[in-house]
Amino acid sequence: MNEKLTAQELHNLAMNIVGKDLENQGYEFLAVNSKLQRNPQFVIQKGKQMSFVVVRAICHPQKVSDMDKILVQKVKDHGEKFDATTFYAAVGLGHADDFEKPVLKDEDFAQLYPGIKQV
Repeated sequence: MNEKLTAQELHNLAMNIVGKDLENQGYEFLAVNSKLQRNPQFVIQKGKQMSFVVVRAICHPQKVSDMDKILVQKVKDHGEKFDATTFYAAVGLGHADDFEKPVLKDEDFAQLYPGIKQV
């Protein structure tokens, strides 16, 4: 039986998904932080507007719509010091055959990514 992805591996997977989306939207990356518990994960810029992005990998039974409002407010408050907007990006991850099962190494996964949301 294959191993479950670690919390850091799930986080990295979510960051890759969000990073590709940001790149496709034309954002420039000013800083990237992939360590767990370090926020924000992305500092980006489009035109002259700087933004902070908090990324979270979400697995069942947690819901993509659930947001750590205290954390996001803390990042938002920090961003305001730099005249930066703040976004939250949750990526739901599950096994490809059954979304309620964990993501396993070397097996397909399914994702639920509603995009970045300004907070």
